[in-house]
Amino acid sequence: MVNKKTWEEFRNSGLLWFINNILHLFGWAIAVKVEEDGSISNVYPARVKFRGFDEKSNTDGYIKVSRYLKDNIGDLLRESEE
Repeated sequence: MVNKKTWEEFRNSGLLWFINNILHLFGWAIAVKVEEDGSISNVYPARVKFRGFDEKSNTDGYIKVSRYLKDNIGDLLRESEE
């Protein structure tokens, strides 16, 4: 099953933040160009010098990922058992 999603949905779910936390360990990130209207115009892999995020970004990320899990846990479990 493949259900195409947008970069906006991926970002809003907190999963971009989560994956970038992992990629930062290796000096990489998925970079996103966000326009003034909130739309995403470009996404690309990038080498980065920074490691991790500030406290507010981490708090927001944990909330978004927790909300995503809460809202989708039934589907995730069902799909894993199929």
